[in-house]
Amino acid sequence: MTEAPAPVARIALIADRSPSVIAHTRVPLLLSALAARDGLLLDAYWIPTPDAEEPNAVRGFDAVWVLPGSPYRSEAGALAAIRTAREDGVPFLGTCGGFQHALLEFARNACGLTGVAHAENDPDADDQMLTPLACSLVGHEGVVRLAPGSLAESLLGADHSLERFHCLYGPDGSVHLPVLESHGLRFSGWDEQGQVRVAELPGHPFFLASLFQPEQYGDGSRPHPFVRGLARAAVAHAVGAREPEGQGARTV
Repeated sequence: MTEAPAPVARIALIADRSPSVIAHTRVPLLLSALAARDGLLLDAYWIPTPDAEEPNAVRGFDAVWVLPGSPYRSEAGALAAIRTAREDGVPFLGTCGGFQHALLEFARNACGLTGVAHAENDPDADDQMLTPLACSLVGHEGVVRLAPGSLAESLLGADHSLERFHCLYGPDGSVHLPVLESHGLRFSGWDEQGQVRVAELPGHPFFLASLFQPEQYGDGSRPHPFVRGLARAAVAHAVGAREPEGQGARTV
């Protein structure tokens, strides 16, 4: 019997692509490694943030990955892509700026905190949820500790990990983060000072965001477990979307 061809998942890469952003230059290598090492085939499309503002810009994709590279040319575009993935149950990964904007989107659209802002995009806003870090994390490596039983811990297979950062902004946890938690967002990773560095959404097929950059893990030949997890979720979504009605998706 002829084996069925391996499923191919369509993934939207949301970022203003630039050769100066290390995370962007790593993506082709990571996609190749996912195919060669794990048999996970991803058909990737780069969507600049202004284009992501268009209605249905990411509908029909099997995953959405909001990559580093903020400030984005369009905050609205990044938020629209995240909202579609969150509300439609499409696998989502947000890294660095993607983490920041995932929190911003959830605060505005799931929690009703419509006035919250990102200081990088709106430095004069009265209610800033993402603020300058006390210590820059540009080029920094640090330990991230993970919550037991979380998606992040299950992917990493450990309760802590050494990760690479490249950011200047993070969440101000004094006011807003408890509201996000009360509406269902789970904070599942912290640095050694107790600052939130990973978030996920229980009940969603795969919704994960990290302030660190898993794109910079190793030399790119072995994708970070978060990236591999997104790829697996994307392929599972692709299989489920193509199953005849009444049949369940296979486990990948």
